[in-house]
Amino acid sequence: MELEAEIAKPDFWDRGEQAQERLKEHTNLKKVVENCTSTKQQLEDIQVLIELGEEGEDEETLTEVNTLLPDLKKLIEQMEFSRMLSGEHDANNATLSINAGAGGTEAQDWADMILRMYLRYCERKGFKVEFTDYQPAEEAGIKSATFTVEGDYAYGYLRSESGIHRLVRISPFDANAKRHTSFCSVFIFPELDDSIEIEVEDKDLKVDTFRASGAGGQHINKTDSAIRITHIPSGIVVACQNQRSQHNNRATAMKQLKARLYEMEKRKKKEEAAAFSEEKKEIGWGSQIRSYVLHPYRMVKDHRTGHEVGNTDAVLDGDLDGFIEAFLLQGK
Repeated sequence: MELEAEIAKPDFWDRGEQAQERLKEHTNLKKVVENCTSTKQQLEDIQVLIELGEEGEDEETLTEVNTLLPDLKKLIEQMEFSRMLSGEHDANNATLSINAGAGGTEAQDWADMILRMYLRYCERKGFKVEFTDYQPAEEAGIKSATFTVEGDYAYGYLRSESGIHRLVRISPFDANAKRHTSFCSVFIFPELDDSIEIEVEDKDLKVDTFRASGAGGQHINKTDSAIRITHIPSGIVVACQNQRSQHNNRATAMKQLKARLYEMEKRKKKEEAAAFSEEKKEIGWGSQIRSYVLHPYRMVKDHRTGHEVGNTDAVLDGDLDGFIEAFLLQGK
């Protein structure tokens, strides 16, 4: 009711982006209310049918109940899953950053496989993807890639993917066909609205401009206005090269930098609290969140939840729902 009253005000659209955010919030909340109302009505209808069927010993009515129950169960499960996406920024868009680990071509190829996996996942979910940085490797694969993901609850779905991803396989780049282990890191952070204040002083920034180029041309526009910003105190580096305007590239890069600084501060607080817990685990190259084994057997296993899948091809083709649901369920 408060949001509807706010939207109805004559000056509501004078607020620009803030108005868009409030309208999006209203749409999401309205959808939740409509789902709850619809589910409640269906439940009441089925209860009435059960009572009528039992009183009249009407087998036909009870059969109808049995046909309606699976759809109701599915709807309730969807609502339960939506409830798990109730974090502070879960409804926001997200930025996904991938970096190859040590290991040269083998790790860079693995980073490219991970990139394809997330692009396929986003395609399955109907998310819109836009690259802001793409660094191809010399021989094969990529050194790094960063892209934004736009869609309902994009960050809520993808936040489970942050961490180190480990691949075990027979290397296609090894003439002796030996088994190799490769790593790449994936970092997810939410798109933050302008109401969140993160102070960044110019004296703390190193700004470089460069020409966009490389084998990733299908993902980016080749321009002379690419921006790389280094936040000196934290060492965080962000880059953007997808816009022709240097001003637009800088604005996008600054937005990403503020989001990463915000996430870094949140992580510091969580780590301080976790220091008193024996289960605390440092994020590092030796503490992968998920292993993708293609030899000597085939399996993908998440080490946080224990969820595992034997169909590795499906997972690498973007079928990640099982892993994401397991992570969210564990969090609740």
